[in-house]
Amino acid sequence: MGFWYNKGTKNTDIHSFAAQARDGVMRATSRSSRFLIPLHVKLRFKINNAMLPKISITKRSQEIENLVLVVSSLKALPDGVFTASEMLYIRRQHKELKKDIISYNRLENWIYVYVIKDEKADHKRREECRKAGDKVGNMLNSQKAEKVVIFDHENHPAETLAFAEGMALGNYQFLKYKQDKEKKNTLRKIEIYSGSVTREPGTGSRDTNPDRLNIVNEAVYKCRDLINEPASYLTATVFSKEIEKLGKDCGAKVEVMNKKKLEVLQMGGILGVNKGSHEPPTFTVMEWKPADAVNKKPIVLVGKGIVFDSGGMNLKPGDSMLNMKDDMSGAAAVALAVYAIAKAKLPVYVVGLMPATDNRLGTRAIVPGDVLKMHNGMTVEVLNTDAEGRLILADALSYARKYKPELVIDMATLTGAAVRAIGKFACAGMEARASEELLEITDSGFRTCERIVELPMWDEYGELIKSEFADLKNLGPGDAGTITAGKFLEKFTDYPYIHLDIAGPAFLDKADSYRGIGGTGFGVRLLFDYIMKRVN
Repeated sequence: MGFWYNKGTKNTDIHSFAAQARDGVMRATSRSSRFLIPLHVKLRFKINNAMLPKISITKRSQEIENLVLVVSSLKALPDGVFTASEMLYIRRQHKELKKDIISYNRLENWIYVYVIKDEKADHKRREECRKAGDKVGNMLNSQKAEKVVIFDHENHPAETLAFAEGMALGNYQFLKYKQDKEKKNTLRKIEIYSGSVTREPGTGSRDTNPDRLNIVNEAVYKCRDLINEPASYLTATVFSKEIEKLGKDCGAKVEVMNKKKLEVLQMGGILGVNKGSHEPPTFTVMEWKPADAVNKKPIVLVGKGIVFDSGGMNLKPGDSMLNMKDDMSGAAAVALAVYAIAKAKLPVYVVGLMPATDNRLGTRAIVPGDVLKMHNGMTVEVLNTDAEGRLILADALSYARKYKPELVIDMATLTGAAVRAIGKFACAGMEARASEELLEITDSGFRTCERIVELPMWDEYGELIKSEFADLKNLGPGDAGTITAGKFLEKFTDYPYIHLDIAGPAFLDKADSYRGIGGTGFGVRLLFDYIMKRVN
């Protein structure tokens, strides 16, 4: 159930809108039937069967089933929406019970008040709004609601869209293999009534443009889907085919190199890790090169694509293997970041490189002590087959040289040491010849709350991965494992380079607000925001 407001209502005419809201709701609760809605209005609002709620701006006459008022304080609530007794209840909930989200049931529809937290730092305030949006989204789903309108009464565009973003991202579910879908989320439409969230398509930042926000949210959903797929479905070959589909959808060029091509290129790291598998490896290149690109040399994104990691001959213990389908989270994030960039038609030349294989035991699997010859001609002594991600990334980083890149960023679930050091709240970041770029992407990390903790890449760490029998060994001592892994990868670069170890935040065993449970899609929003800043 809901209320009406007149076509042509301006955001400045708040009192008129509020009066109509109250009048509509009060009339609605006094009737046993729904409003008589014109047929042409009903036809305009077909339910979207996709899980992702679309965020849009609304100014048309329509039925509003549920409403969220986003305000900086209760004093800012528009007059006429609530009765005196309702305001007394809302004040008591906020002041005495310290609630920032107050819900009010008007029998046939719900009204929610969200009071923006008084955070001086913009990034902290927006993150609180995302979390609040997720909470309200959960409430709406528990009521089987399909649509909500967010009323930005005071013109807070960034906070309002962050609220909508958290609501949309928190709506994600992976139900592909479930027969019982009774708990399927119902929310499909998030509409914003605002005088400040009014950007035309293709303009504005992700903070003020719902069109771009929808694109990024869609990319996060697709990324989570790939991560959550079991290895029984998502082989390296299937992963590459999924990226080909993404390329057709967004207009990016996709090339898939098969095992024979990798043998010609002498990619000993990828081929070595793949030796224990019955599935062939792939190396997928996804390129977006618009005619109006602001950069002549590309920004290259590299993602680790281990579709399942058993540890190889250095077999992981039981629980440590449980979620190893997520070991391709870096490659998924790279693919979907390029997808979002292309779909949004950002004028930036970007290339995604995604080597993919599984790491299993087999009669031909590599063993500790083996020496591999890499794509760039260097040799690597394998001390531990469970340090396989850096082997396939090393070949991809060497291959990136052919593009003469402006910058290379790799993203990988690389080390357990990163999880132990930082946990799920951030990724570890290191750089070589890219100190300014790391500062810029760290700022994007705060803006998206996909944060980066910088670790050093000092020369002394390079001494820890020298081998007596090859140029390098793939494992250092027990100390500083995240850093020595990054230092290993640096040996295969000669360009500005950033390494991001996303092992902690890529996959969650327990739900964490709008990040959900399972694959989080960490990195998609981070990379998109960084590229957006390069455009601006």
